[in-house]
Amino acid sequence: MNFRDWNEQQDLTQFLHHEARLLDEHRWDEWQKLFTPDGLYWVPLVHGQADHLNHASLFCEDALLRSMRARRLEQARAYSQQPPTRTVHVLGNIALESRDDDAGCTVRSTFLLLEWRKTEQRTFGGSVLHTLRRADDGWRIQTKRVDLVNCDAPHEALQVFL
Repeated sequence: MNFRDWNEQQDLTQFLHHEARLLDEHRWDEWQKLFTPDGLYWVPLVHGQADHLNHASLFCEDALLRSMRARRLEQARAYSQQPPTRTVHVLGNIALESRDDDAGCTVRSTFLLLEWRKTEQRTFGGSVLHTLRRADDGWRIQTKRVDLVNCDAPHEALQVFL
């Protein structure tokens, strides 16, 4: 790995850690600004799901839907957030998958998410594929695909962003 590649890897790693911190701290507005205007947040319902258009998904959210969910999570009277859900994201195996000519790249990582709500603790894990575009002030998420290990299992209501 040459110096340029090492610097880019560090830059991408810091970006992903920053995103995780925003999610854990419920800084939804800042998190949403990490996306391109047409950015997509997608959590497939089954393993190996080819696309989000022809199949049901756990989540498939554009800017409007992400914003609506974030506003719901912030509502003082939202029963599902009394008390607010607490989370910790742990990232690993961050690797640059590919670069493209449009100042973008694809980054794969793994994650564990610990969620605490009321008296219950849940753990989620899987892999994430970020398609990123370079902007004037840093990276932006064009697509965030979260493949849960147990995506096809029954789940209690999923509230927070993975």
